[in-house]
Amino acid sequence: MRYGGNTSCIEIRCDDQLLILDAGTGLRPLGLALDAKGEVDADVLFTHTHLDHIGGLPFFSSAFDVRNRFRFWAGHLTEPESLKNVIDHMMSSPLFPVPMEVFQASIEFRSFETGTPFELGPGLVVKTAMLNHPQGATGYRIEFAGHAICYITDTEHAVGKLDQSIIDLIRGADLVIYDSTYTDEEFHRFVGWGHSTWQEGARICEAAGAKKLVIFHHDPGHTDDIMDGIAEAAESFRPGTIVAREGLCLEL
Repeated sequence: MRYGGNTSCIEIRCDDQLLILDAGTGLRPLGLALDAKGEVDADVLFTHTHLDHIGGLPFFSSAFDVRNRFRFWAGHLTEPESLKNVIDHMMSSPLFPVPMEVFQASIEFRSFETGTPFELGPGLVVKTAMLNHPQGATGYRIEFAGHAICYITDTEHAVGKLDQSIIDLIRGADLVIYDSTYTDEEFHRFVGWGHSTWQEGARICEAAGAKKLVIFHHDPGHTDDIMDGIAEAAESFRPGTIVAREGLCLEL
């Protein structure tokens, strides 16, 4: 109740440019907040298309406003699959009563080759790397105005071996939002599930010289009391580490 129950959705503001990372159920309250401010123009970057990362789309109020514009980006899918096809399928019978055409906003679907940087606007650069997750996922590094935020979820680490591609992506970053679903003590029970631990997040940030770790993608089975314990342990392990909670706002 204190840390929040919505699935992955993060808002990033780079001056007047808006980025949305993933479209989990947190997209619904985000849409209501955006609508209260007027027209919306945003790039939506998807790590992957498992249901907990796209389930907010049918309930995204901003997508029903003809004034709004969105560009949906994905780099984890291979032909003939596409992001549009995945969302079309989710919003079709018998899974959903109305098709994606019910959206009134302008929506463009764009793909990219993971590992190749691209720009979303003046001075706003996106770098990517593949993550170790069933059916694939993409990690993001957002660079703007001399700062870097990295979004590394969902990914599974190999015990005793740091992921060099992630180290390269997050090197020197100001903020690393990392898949910390489990603890090291629990991890052996979930090998193959595609997730990591907060301790591995701390280790990989240390190896990359990244400044601040944000523990993210909490196990739904972890109560608020367990999360409080993780926050205390993480502060001792790597001082300054933040445990993400719904509504948390950080400024660089």
